[in-house]
Amino acid sequence: MKFSVFQLSRVGGREKNEDRMGYSYTRAAGLFVLADGMGGHPDGEVASQIALQTMSALFQREAKPRLPNPATFLASGLMTAHHQIIRYAAERGLLDTPRTTLVAGLVQSGELHWMHCGDSRLYVVRDGELLTRTRDHSYIEAQAKAGASIEGVNRNVLFTCLGSTVRPMFDVAGPVRLAQGDKVLLCSDGLWGPVSDEQIVEKLSTLPVADAVPALVGMALETAGDQSDNVTVLALEWESPGVPGFEHSGQTETEMMADEVFASTIQSGPLDPALEDMDEDAIERSIAEINEAIQRSKNK
Repeated sequence: MKFSVFQLSRVGGREKNEDRMGYSYTRAAGLFVLADGMGGHPDGEVASQIALQTMSALFQREAKPRLPNPATFLASGLMTAHHQIIRYAAERGLLDTPRTTLVAGLVQSGELHWMHCGDSRLYVVRDGELLTRTRDHSYIEAQAKAGASIEGVNRNVLFTCLGSTVRPMFDVAGPVRLAQGDKVLLCSDGLWGPVSDEQIVEKLSTLPVADAVPALVGMALETAGDQSDNVTVLALEWESPGVPGFEHSGQTETEMMADEVFASTIQSGPLDPALEDMDEDAIERSIAEINEAIQRSKNK
């Protein structure tokens, strides 16, 4: 693989930064992940960190150096991360669970697969055009898709996330075969809220990712002003192996890596051994137990 990558996060007008992003790669596969811890619930930054650490730890364990099934990995990774967050809340007796969005892109064999839950987005830009982007799991997006009025609908209200006491809904999509110069951008709503899709596409189309990401983050902070949310962006440019002339900042080439080597910008915490092989029935039973504990606490 050969790609250029750049990532940037700013706290904006918030007291703390609850966003997390990072990437991991082997010789043959790359995982790019971003999570936005949700305000209004405790420890949003912990939820987003758990999500990234879980995905990275699973990637390190399973990418040898390729993943057997990228789509299955993304789905199982999200559910394991969700359960890790539930477990964190249970162990500390929290009356409310930490919650986070999650979006991930996985590159393998020259193809991009992706998964998302919530309203953190993934964009793919090719030849100056928006090839695709994720659709938010929010009430305003659902209303718009149904052709209903979105007047007065709060764009921040989501109907799913990781850490909720109900099973998260999520979408897994792809693959898209990457072409020379394709740009893939992951971001929190702190970017796409104040910055339009057209502006995102324009910057990605005219600048290398090392310049486009700071420009977009600066634009979001300036537009939102004191009311700015955390703004977090991770973007990569795909560079077809063997094609000369793409010597960009942050360029990564994996051709010389040994099969057993793993690299990451994510601090990969250890997985709870009891959670690694849990099936969905076990996950659902655990969630039900958490619901019962929360209800008992409310009734005291």
